Amino acid sequence: MNDFVVAIPARFSASRLPGKPLRPIGDAPLIVHVARRALAAGAREVWVAADDAQIAEAVQLPGVRVAMTAQTHASGTDRLAECADIAGWRDDTLVVNLQGDEPFAPAAGIRAVAALLADGDAQMATLATPIDTRSQVFDPNAVKVVCAADGTALYFSRAPIPWHRDAFAAGDALPQGTHWLRHIGIYAYRAGFLRRFAAMPPGRLEQIESLEQLRVLEAGYRIRVGITPEAFPPGVDTPEDLERAQAHWLAAL
Repeated sequence: MNDFVVAIPARFSASRLPGKPLRPIGDAPLIVHVARRALAAGAREVWVAADDAQIAEAVQLPGVRVAMTAQTHASGTDRLAECADIAGWRDDTLVVNLQGDEPFAPAAGIRAVAALLADGDAQMATLATPIDTRSQVFDPNAVKVVCAADGTALYFSRAPIPWHRDAFAAGDALPQGTHWLRHIGIYAYRAGFLRRFAAMPPGRLEQIESLEQLRVLEAGYRIRVGITPEAFPPGVDTPEDLERAQAHWLAAL
């Protein structure tokens, strides 16, 4: 599966980690590591949708192109919609949205989400991974997803869903036979739907949970969810995350 493009939204002024795309991890800035993962996945095109010339200067890799996008975008989806227009992608182009703070995203996972969209009829595809600790089920920063039997997303939430009424009231351990899924924030869609998604007004549920993908469900579209074939190490949002990423990079040497 290599008939897809990867687009990486990169915003310079992250509130919790200013200048995040340029923060060093080992031998390169964070954004360079993300671009390397996209190249390793075999995408036919890799684009970084940047909002600052410093990011463009840092991403000097063969096979990586840069789209200079507006600094006023409210979300990465809006930034990628502008990137789609700059790149001139046809509406049927399969686009993988790889977050700009995922320096260790596995190439197999990037390919998997592209294949998931290509093999189905949903408007979007994304990935998830099983949760095996109660603390993560109850962590509002770990987004949970509940799916129908065919793998279509029913709902995404920061809350512990599904709520196991008896087990959660009785003890600390997760009950056997019930599987919680943590959402991984990687998406695939056709460029035409990406443009449509960015043009839709924010949904009520999206605003309550601060989860942009709920806009798609609330509007009646389908998101297909697959289990990631390889683990996605945690992304980088805070200085502590950056320290962990540095340790992860050193351990991989």
